[in-house]
Amino acid sequence: MEEYLNRRVSHGLRRFKYEFGRARRADTDCEPADPANTVTNRLNNLLKNGGDGYVLRLCPNQRYLIQAPILFTNNNQEISTVGYPTDDSRAVLSVSGPVNNGEGHTTAVDGTCSTCIGVKLRHVQIDGTRRGGAPTKGGGNIEMGGGNSNQLVEYVRSYDPRGWTCLHAAEGALNCQSMTIQNNDIGPCGSETFQQWADGISLSCRNSIVRNNMIQGPTDGGIVIFGSPGSQIYNNTIWVLNQTLLGGINMVDYDPWSGDFTGTVVRDNLILGGFATDTKDDKSAKGNNFENAIIKIGIAIGPQTWFGDKYGNNVVRGGTVTGNKMSGAFSYGIAITSATSFTVQGNEMTGNTSFIGARGPLCKDSDTVPTPAPFIIDPSSSTGLTTQSDFQTISDGSSLTCVLPPNGGDFWPFGLNPSNSSSPMTTTTTSSPNATGVGTSSAAGSSGSTVGIAVGVVVGVIVCAFATWLVRRIAISRRQTAYIFNQSKKPTDYTQRI
Repeated sequence: MEEYLNRRVSHGLRRFKYEFGRARRADTDCEPADPANTVTNRLNNLLKNGGDGYVLRLCPNQRYLIQAPILFTNNNQEISTVGYPTDDSRAVLSVSGPVNNGEGHTTAVDGTCSTCIGVKLRHVQIDGTRRGGAPTKGGGNIEMGGGNSNQLVEYVRSYDPRGWTCLHAAEGALNCQSMTIQNNDIGPCGSETFQQWADGISLSCRNSIVRNNMIQGPTDGGIVIFGSPGSQIYNNTIWVLNQTLLGGINMVDYDPWSGDFTGTVVRDNLILGGFATDTKDDKSAKGNNFENAIIKIGIAIGPQTWFGDKYGNNVVRGGTVTGNKMSGAFSYGIAITSATSFTVQGNEMTGNTSFIGARGPLCKDSDTVPTPAPFIIDPSSSTGLTTQSDFQTISDGSSLTCVLPPNGGDFWPFGLNPSNSSSPMTTTTTSSPNATGVGTSSAAGSSGSTVGIAVGVVVGVIVCAFATWLVRRIAISRRQTAYIFNQSKKPTDYTQRI
């Protein structure tokens, strides 16, 4: 734990130095956002005529109301804001094209052309402008990849996509490779309303790196890995505030790589479920979350976990999941079904944690919904695994996302997430079912408490030290788009059927 926290502090220091110490680029020439009625054509013509290595320089503090995707056209091109800012002064590409009958403009930037090797999207903001509406058919806010290699997406804020994801790294004809996605600020993405979800990052490009991203408020998957053999996914933080997330990190898709996760490593990520949002008192470690927000599955492995019998007896294979930390409210921390040759070791529940949920109306009558728990595995469909010793065996791990959180009640732990620094994580807890199917918690012992206190103290120091750049950059900037959350929230009947 100490080594893990030291890495977090080191990463924070590097980003702090970048934020305040990097020299601004001297060249201040940029393409303005006005007049708005010509901006889409102007930006696309500059890329089209610029050739290999062209840098499209956007102006700080300007919003570009684009009517169609901005298209990379040649190798090693770059789209960025002049001076490479990392705060809200980054230029905003706002998806503003028409939508009719559920179809229309969804993508701000597209880097999937056949001559898009080495293109870079850097230091900009992408506003998908769904604004609480229904999803639109089409691509994500950002579409990268295809038959290319060595692309880069960094220091980008992407949020509120009209389509299915905030950032998509596409596989092409299974020939995309070596993309780097790092230091981005992702979310919120989608609505928790049924089938109006959206991913944070959707990765299908092989041998890629996804690291040091802050992903807040996705609703389908925080990071969804579509096989992506040989990829490394590490040091990312995923958390929820007022919307339920189906899965933190998903390794459940059989397509398009036919279940091949060989060499794909998910390590040292931090996944934070829902925390209590009411006022904490000194006598209780639990409180209510007024939006009933949880993460249903922290890390999901295997197609049956997500899709039931859709893929029959097909399995995912070859991945590694290690050293990940989870805290807050979940239904399941890690769930494994229909997987082979996976290694899942050294993952921990830390801080104040609850496991809550019950059978929802979408659960099949034939399904045996497991009791909420930290680590569960269905051995009847999973073979050849190397797992940590604290997995609980279940008889049926099919379609686990059908569970629903309780409709209120003091079941959510008080704790800390990157948008709420008021409450330290001081207790490690486990859960057992009560008569309503909601997990209850108890202390896990002095060693767990010591770890929790250490986390609270160290994180508190980090928050204080970097309050001017981390908390403010994330929390205060979120307020500017809070109405997106509020409009996407719709009252839901969380009827529990036991």
